[in-house]
Amino acid sequence: MRKKVVTTATAVFLAASFTGNASAASHEVKSGDSLWKIASSYNTTVNHLIELNRLKSDLIYPKQVLLVSSADVKKEQPKQTVQTKQPAKPKTEQPAAAATYTIKSGDTLSKIAANYKVTVAQLYEWNKLKSDLIHPGQVLKVSTAKQVVAANPAPKTETVKNNNSVPTTTGTYKVVSGDTLSKIAVQYGTTVKEIKSLNGLSSDLIRVGQVLKVAEKKAVTESKPAQKVETPKVTEDVSAIINVAKSVIGTKYVWGGTTLSGFDCSGLIYYVFNQAGKKIARYSTDGYYDRSYYVNKPQPGDIVFFENTYRSGISHMGIYLGNDNFIHAGDNGVEISNLNTSYWQSKLNGFKKFY
Repeated sequence: MRKKVVTTATAVFLAASFTGNASAASHEVKSGDSLWKIASSYNTTVNHLIELNRLKSDLIYPKQVLLVSSADVKKEQPKQTVQTKQPAKPKTEQPAAAATYTIKSGDTLSKIAANYKVTVAQLYEWNKLKSDLIHPGQVLKVSTAKQVVAANPAPKTETVKNNNSVPTTTGTYKVVSGDTLSKIAVQYGTTVKEIKSLNGLSSDLIRVGQVLKVAEKKAVTESKPAQKVETPKVTEDVSAIINVAKSVIGTKYVWGGTTLSGFDCSGLIYYVFNQAGKKIARYSTDGYYDRSYYVNKPQPGDIVFFENTYRSGISHMGIYLGNDNFIHAGDNGVEISNLNTSYWQSKLNGFKKFY
């Protein structure tokens, strides 16, 4: 999803810088071209084109020559770390070395995370990344250095009673690839807050092989008065989010935009939530996806995610309004769309809430 672009002096300078690179595949921009359209034609990504041509924006112009393949461009490969063997120490186990991956053209953090069955948040942590920008030849850690974890001892269980006098069994659970706190909480009929409290966790980050204490609520056989179920209501915070989002309908689409001058899909989320009083940091669609948890019954104000739109993986997002409608920054700018259309149904990943 990209917009038509116009000529700038910066683009002229950059084009002149790259026309001499005849050995690499190139493309002469035609009227109506956009970086997204060119990236799709050459089976690459917009980020790769921007990096390869050292563009500072997505502005291009007719007859501009862009590099579309770095196959013949000389790249300095990262130096391999050579570990000197230390004298063996008796009865000391050496931790397994962290697995690494060398980035290739077309890779994204979400694609790499899916291939190695980890999360984008873990890749951020292990590689101390500050953004989603990666480049071919870059080496990333795709596992922790300590993968050998002792087998779980038989869990000790005890029956306790919570404040509502519901019998609860406490035990342990070993985290496996793909787990999240919300997924584990649903499995044991508890909450993310209770798991974090029980284990003294200060964040939602967990690692494969980590052993967590869990409290599983048991069914009570004695008769109890029916619990009162309240109909979900739109809170003042949610109302503010929706009102702010609707107030910018018609604002044009701008790649990376976060202001009234233009938004992209994740930039709209950043602007709306902060204007509504919920302070969140600026992340890409992948970043927001990894900082939220799934909900089975979406409510107005929840985030709706889509996959495999202009690229593979999680690639688009919007704010759910209820009645199968959502507001998002699309090709036509900020607009309201319906989830029942065949296109959005085929791309829908699910509904989530921010932690």
